[in-house]
Parts: sequence; C-alpha cells; structure tokens
Amino acid sequence: MSVEDTVRNYILENYLFTDDQSELKNEDSFLDKGIIDSTGILEVIFFLEEEFAMSVDDEEMIPENLDSVNNIVKYINSKS
Repeated sequence: MSVEDTVRNYILENYLFTDDQSELKNEDSFLDKGIIDSTGILEVIFFLEEEFAMSVDDEEMIPENLDSVNNIVKYINSKS
C-alpha cells in the first residue's frame, strides 16, 4: 500500500468513520474542514511515527506538513 493510501485510509477510518474514498480529497485541510482538531493532529503524528518508523520534530509540527493528505505525503517523502 502506498504512503498516500495508508494515510487516506487512516484518516477516513479514524476521523470520518467511513471507507468511502469520496469523503476526503487529498487537498482537504483537516483543520479548516473540521476533520481533525489539534488533539487529533497529535494522534496523527503518533500514527505516522509508528507506521513509517520516523520521528516528527517539534518544529516540523506545522500545517504545511500535517494538514492534508497531500501535505503529509510530501512531508514523509522529504524525510526518507
């Protein structure tokens, strides 16, 4: 499964409670759309660190890295 698919499925299942892929666009802002709040972002970070065996530094916890599927995929790819 690709990074994109893994992240999309995690967000859909854990925050939108569906497996309907049409419910989430890759460019949708999690915060602006009310999909995830600030506490949820911390859960996403824990998921990313475990799933992709990576570390998210404090200064990397910004919307440009974590506020959409596209941003997360780009961020993960930049870390490898």
